[in-house]
Amino acid sequence: MTGRRGRLSLGLAVGLLALSGALPLARPQAVLANVPGTGCPVFPADNIWNADVSGLPLNSHSAAWLSSTGASSGRNLHPDFGGPPYGIPFNVVHSSHATTNFTFQYANESDPGPYPYGGDLAIEQGSDAHLLSIDQDTCKLYETFATNSNGPRTAGSGAIFDLSTNALRPAGWTSADAAGLPIFPGLLRLDEVQSGYVGHAVRFTVAQSDSSYLWPARHQASALSDPNLPPMGARFRLKAGFDISSFGPEAQVVLTAFKHYGLIVADNGSNWFFTGTSDAGWDVEPYATMVSQLKRVPASAFEAIDESGLMHDPNSAQAGTIPAAPAAPHALALWTSAAVSWAPPANGGEPILSYTVNGSPGGQVVVGGGATSATVTGLTTGVSYTFKVTATNVVGPGPASPPSNAVVPGGRLPVLPNPTASPPVRTPIQQSTPAPQPPSRPVQAKPSRQSRAAPPHSAGQAPAGVPHLWRPDPRFRYE
Repeated sequence: MTGRRGRLSLGLAVGLLALSGALPLARPQAVLANVPGTGCPVFPADNIWNADVSGLPLNSHSAAWLSSTGASSGRNLHPDFGGPPYGIPFNVVHSSHATTNFTFQYANESDPGPYPYGGDLAIEQGSDAHLLSIDQDTCKLYETFATNSNGPRTAGSGAIFDLSTNALRPAGWTSADAAGLPIFPGLLRLDEVQSGYVGHAVRFTVAQSDSSYLWPARHQASALSDPNLPPMGARFRLKAGFDISSFGPEAQVVLTAFKHYGLIVADNGSNWFFTGTSDAGWDVEPYATMVSQLKRVPASAFEAIDESGLMHDPNSAQAGTIPAAPAAPHALALWTSAAVSWAPPANGGEPILSYTVNGSPGGQVVVGGGATSATVTGLTTGVSYTFKVTATNVVGPGPASPPSNAVVPGGRLPVLPNPTASPPVRTPIQQSTPAPQPPSRPVQAKPSRQSRAAPPHSAGQAPAGVPHLWRPDPRFRYE
């Protein structure tokens, strides 16, 4: 299917070491929003739609794809949503809702159903006529394209997704979207913006695409074989250096998401039109201003990225793998605890969420993914301990590190520098033999025109108002 869209006390030292292992991440991990009004996730946290791509390399075709979509000729973003009839509506139903088996135009690439159906369900206005329904009892997403286009219970194509899994469509199959991807996960939603966090990529369209597709897309939508055109599934992100400070807080939420999660080419349509839900709330302030401000963002502020390194399995939407094992950590014994430090391992393509430090024969502590040290407390003095560190991302825990050096709690606390102490003072060291001095010669006073009496002062003390110049004492050696 083609052609559509000084010293520290022990307690203080341990406290500071523990604090160093519990510092927050530079960008706090937020909980992904469920489908509104349900307990259903919008795919697992490690799904490619939910993957942070801010650190991924550029795609080698980035400049060409930007040029072919008008980014180099002044094209701006266009928010393709608002209050009805703009945007794509979605419906939340129970399993008891009425259903139907559609007659599909592209039946060989469509899931047979049945699908939720009825006059109470909102359908997108226009020729695309997308019908999106989420069964809150089973957490399944039902999507159809060109719904009722040839009469009731007809559609162009249809797809069913289990929101609790990372399953993709069969390779080469379309969906209700040209790229063979689900639509709902790529919609910008009002409830997310209101919460202050959008944690997924957003769907957008381009006028022309290449006759290929990139993971996680499953279907192409063009007869043009041109590497200068973006394929279905191509992903773009807002450049990290793009200044968003002049935008309102609501627009900044969206632009921050574009920097971290980006946009995915999902269909053919107008260049740089990105999609959101159909919601009357978009037309109410401050969101009406947000929509207006987003139209000022130049497409040239984006860049195409290469997310192939996140692919765990070409037939799965899971992004990344478990983290690698950290190198052997270093341990330092304290009184009834030990300070353990390590270097971050390769994260498997997903941010590390936490580290677990396990001691042998005992002791454990869990710290945040931004930490590189932790203090394991409750240890027994006089007992030898080693420690292993395990990193965890959204995919799961990685293998443990090799053991650390062995330490025995109960020794003396290491001396830590006192931040309030004065700098060390250089003191003279008495020499056993005075250093030889050159022979002195008498100093004759120069005659003056007028003799004046010097003001009285103590021997070795400079006269009042005259700065005292320090001179080395030849009897001492200075270091």
